[in-house]
Amino acid sequence: MESVVAAIILLIIIICIVVSCIKIVPQAHAYVVERLGAYQGTWSVGLHFKVPFIDTVAKKVILKEQVVDFAPQPVITKDNVTMRIDTVVFYQITDPKLYAYGVENPIMAIENLTATTLRNIIGEIELDQTLTSREMINSKMSSTLDIATDPWGIKVNRVELKNIIPPAAIQDAMEKQMKAERERREAILRAEGEKKSTILVAEGKKESAILEAEAEKQSAILRAEAQKEKMIREAEGQAEAILKVQQASADGIRMLKEAGADEAVLHLKSLESFEKAANGNATKIIIPSEIQSLAGLATSMKEVMAQK
Repeated sequence: MESVVAAIILLIIIICIVVSCIKIVPQAHAYVVERLGAYQGTWSVGLHFKVPFIDTVAKKVILKEQVVDFAPQPVITKDNVTMRIDTVVFYQITDPKLYAYGVENPIMAIENLTATTLRNIIGEIELDQTLTSREMINSKMSSTLDIATDPWGIKVNRVELKNIIPPAAIQDAMEKQMKAERERREAILRAEGEKKSTILVAEGKKESAILEAEAEKQSAILRAEAQKEKMIREAEGQAEAILKVQQASADGIRMLKEAGADEAVLHLKSLESFEKAANGNATKIIIPSEIQSLAGLATSMKEVMAQK
């Protein structure tokens, strides 16, 4: 009985040892394996077996991009202004072996290297350029850190300046400057608005004057057209009246001729018609040739009587 229990215990121990030797490496991870204390290899994603009591997993490495946020570091600018800057570093492990054996504490090493690089870069530029040249500072720090961390199996993808904290006195001056700048922009916008309003009012007055002039022009044209129409109709009325008078006279003379009246009576009737036409409003009168002859005869008789 005791031998059976011992066999069962031994079997359980063997099963536990076998299970402990089975390792599954998840996605985006790598395991650094040592055999008897020496580097044996790097396991990638998948199922792996290690030799019991000989092989050990020395380090589990995450291959995904990682982010580390460092505390603000005091730096001095070229014009001797002390400020505090905190940075964010985005890095990725590219060689698990170098990462495991290259440096004792990689994160602390990156932090110290970041602070040193930041001080070197900021010490070469002045305060104003520091506040306006973040992209340039980020680029320089990223390239410098990437080169320095390459022997550690780490690739620095980018570095961002999270906050730039100048001294309190400079912050007050900057706030006053920003306030003055906002007031200046507000004054400019207000002046531009008033200018646009004045332009709109002037355009409105101009448009109104143009419309009034156009209306006056159309009114004058209509008045002239009406006056012209009136004169034409008056002239047509006068002409029609003269034609009617002449037609009536002609009709009377024709009736006299039909009644057998002599030539003298006809001449007298013509003179009467001429008298009526002359009493009209027409400015031009056409005198028939017969009346002209009769008038000439009357003048001759008057001269003869005067000689006697």
